[in-house]
Amino acid sequence: MWQVVGQTRAISLLQRSLEREAVAHAYLLVGPPQVGKMTLALDLAKALNCEAAEPPCGECVSCQRIASGKHADVQIIGVIRNGDSVETKPQIEISIDQVRQMQHSASLPPFEGKYKIFIIDGAELMSNEAANCLLKTLEEPTGKVIFLLLTTSERSLPATIISRCQRLELPPLTAREVETALNNRWAVESQKAKLLARLSHGRLGWALSAFQDDGWLQQRTEKTERLLHIINTDCEECIGYATQLATQFSQNRGLVQETLDFWLDWWRDLLLVKIGCIDAIANTDISAILVEQARNYSLSQIKGFISSIQAAGEQLRQNANPQLVFEVLMLSIPGRGE
Repeated sequence: MWQVVGQTRAISLLQRSLEREAVAHAYLLVGPPQVGKMTLALDLAKALNCEAAEPPCGECVSCQRIASGKHADVQIIGVIRNGDSVETKPQIEISIDQVRQMQHSASLPPFEGKYKIFIIDGAELMSNEAANCLLKTLEEPTGKVIFLLLTTSERSLPATIISRCQRLELPPLTAREVETALNNRWAVESQKAKLLARLSHGRLGWALSAFQDDGWLQQRTEKTERLLHIINTDCEECIGYATQLATQFSQNRGLVQETLDFWLDWWRDLLLVKIGCIDAIANTDISAILVEQARNYSLSQIKGFISSIQAAGEQLRQNANPQLVFEVLMLSIPGRGE
């Protein structure tokens, strides 16, 4: 049984390939973070090594060993998170040494299964040397070896790598699909499942992480209070907040992007409230606060600031000066300087 939720198009394609025994030697799984790429990759690894008549069964020894990360022929290659030590700098890319070790393993026959599967998690993080090294392997595929490249940023990969893989796109799920999965598979209470589904942007993995994190709701409350304070404070404090964001951006871009996403969700909800579509808001548990706040702004003000948040995100992706980007954003909050 395929464990990935949704993604019927990708599953159908893979099932047909399995039935025809025409599996590609390399796949590129493209989609946003936590949308199900790793789950689908492990599903395919199970299907290729499954001992049952209708793979993947999820119950045979091979499927269970893959699920527990103990199968000798299924390897995951990615950035090594070793930054917890002050003496060790965090690894920021997949190195050529990792790819060479993978190549050596790929040259050996399967040890306990039918196929050797190499899952490259965050393929866009390969160094140039690592990507060029992998390219040589993809150009000369060997039997019983499958490469699965997972990426959130396809355009960051060399075109030569992309051209040698069969591309599978995993789009975000609908809010209804996420909510149903949370209800049925993980028995999440209805109202919380609805909230997480709306806030997940179609990323079931994110919704599950938030559900399992006991401190998530408290952190979200703190973010909401911080946002409300910033949009009502003076320019000097806003500049100070812009400096905090710029400093944080140099240390952890992901956390800053989460902040921008949080702000974007908030102002999108204000827009929906303003046009009378309150049933479609993401922050379903604080609708009363949103209704109150929406009274403070015109429709054009809300639309304008949404555009400002989106523009800030794009400027940061283009390596603009973070301090300047955040200062301009904070000073463009509706009502400031007007």
